[in-house]
Amino acid sequence: MGRLFGTDGVRGVANVDLTADLAMKLSAAAVRVLRTTDPAERPLVVVGRDTRPSGEFLEAAVVAGLAASGADVVRMGVAPTPAVAHAIAHAGAALGVMLSASHNPMPDNGIKVFGAGGLKLPDEVEDEIAARLDERPAFPPTGADVGRVRDDALLVDTYIDHLLAALPAPLAGLRVVVDCAEGAASVLAPRVLRAAGADVIAIHANGDGNRINAGCGATHTEGLRAAVLEHCADAGIAHDGDADRCLAVAADGSDIDGDQILALCALGLRERGQLKHDTVAVTVMSNLGFHHAMRDAGIAVVSTPVGDRYVLEAMHRADLSLGGEQSGHVVFRDHATTGDGLLTALQILGRMAETGQPLDELAKVMVRLPQVLINVTGVDRTRVHSSPELATAVAAAAAELGDEGRVLLRPSGTEPLVRVMVEAPTERAAQTVAESLAAAVSRSLG
Repeated sequence: MGRLFGTDGVRGVANVDLTADLAMKLSAAAVRVLRTTDPAERPLVVVGRDTRPSGEFLEAAVVAGLAASGADVVRMGVAPTPAVAHAIAHAGAALGVMLSASHNPMPDNGIKVFGAGGLKLPDEVEDEIAARLDERPAFPPTGADVGRVRDDALLVDTYIDHLLAALPAPLAGLRVVVDCAEGAASVLAPRVLRAAGADVIAIHANGDGNRINAGCGATHTEGLRAAVLEHCADAGIAHDGDADRCLAVAADGSDIDGDQILALCALGLRERGQLKHDTVAVTVMSNLGFHHAMRDAGIAVVSTPVGDRYVLEAMHRADLSLGGEQSGHVVFRDHATTGDGLLTALQILGRMAETGQPLDELAKVMVRLPQVLINVTGVDRTRVHSSPELATAVAAAAAELGDEGRVLLRPSGTEPLVRVMVEAPTERAAQTVAESLAAAVSRSLG
């Protein structure tokens, strides 16, 4: 049996893979593993969810498991994942639970568990929670010892104040379109941007959980591009279902991805003396153009495996203030313990306000190299790094590209396939090298 927890919590089709029974057991096991209080005291737990209909019954199951385990529960209701992480730290909670499948389609849902301080859990802690799912306490809490449940909307207000305090410059004069993906950002994102001074046009902001991420948000920016052009906006902001991601669109309708966001924010932080060790953490999938831009700016780059949790681990180890992924998960560690889409939006727009430059100009700090990705199926992914023939092919491709390109082979974690990624100065060169490497993978590992 594989791990219960994936790279970002427990996910699956709600009421099929992710059932009320599993949600109740998981939350109870999390209390047993993560409680930081004296056994005689009740730990405090913060719970939030996105707008998916299944979040309602899963929230009820999670709250039941927590309270039955003797934990007091504070429900935030619909709130972004980073708002829950912030509330855990602010309230001094022992742990927190967020119900969301992020950018996944509506039928899916997920359970993310955070530890004290709003930090993501190490693999070994997640594995311990999974191992203790079926434990039954010999003396469960009864009477006055069972947990109490209450709602606290003030935690959301505190989160908003926290976001605005990190704003580099007021947004007065900026017109912004924000795509809320019918998710957790639907109410908060327009409210925060208006409080920061922007003229805001909100789209996909009805909080219709039946349509969360459906043709909108960070995974579908076509509608945002059209709205930016229609409203003559200075910028567009796209969030995903739980608002831990942020992508952007410039006034000319061009997409601004996570690498470009990281690059322009890195320069802004360094100018303010806030880029610790003049270093940024990114995953191996970040575009080579980002590495070139940072090299030219005198900023060091730390590369990690794919996944924001690995970026966070690297940031903690090296005491860095900025890191993230091409997908739009950006972590400002001086202000957040996880990727925060609303915080990222404020940093992007604040950079525009403080420099007076349009977003497309700020994004020119880096030039994206064409990137081609080919999935090679039906191969033995376990031999990617041990095949001499494949190693020779990779070395030849790398030598051909030199400093102007890059090759990366990544075995899938769950399927019999290998992902071949090539970056080169032109699309044609990237495609040619990628197809050649893909053929080598098939020959060597097939």
